[in-house]
Amino acid sequence: IDDPSNLTFPESLYDNNRVNFYRSYLKELKRAMNDGANVSGYLAWSVLDNFEWLLGHTSRFGLAYVDHNDLKRYFKLSAY
Repeated sequence: IDDPSNLTFPESLYDNNRVNFYRSYLKELKRAMNDGANVSGYLAWSVLDNFEWLLGHTSRFGLAYVDHNDLKRYFKLSAY
């Protein structure tokens, strides 16, 4: 789930849509495991905001916000 590019820095840190997505997805994953699905792992994309070939730095997928000016990282709500 990416954040819209028009969010302010503080708005980006409180990514409730991503939190709700992961909560729902992991709940269903647990249900599938309880029903016998063979799951060996799960990876959230992505840990950091990164460069996407099609979108450049305009889309933010990470659990941590990256300030592209100084490369400082700030954990978003979804990282917890």
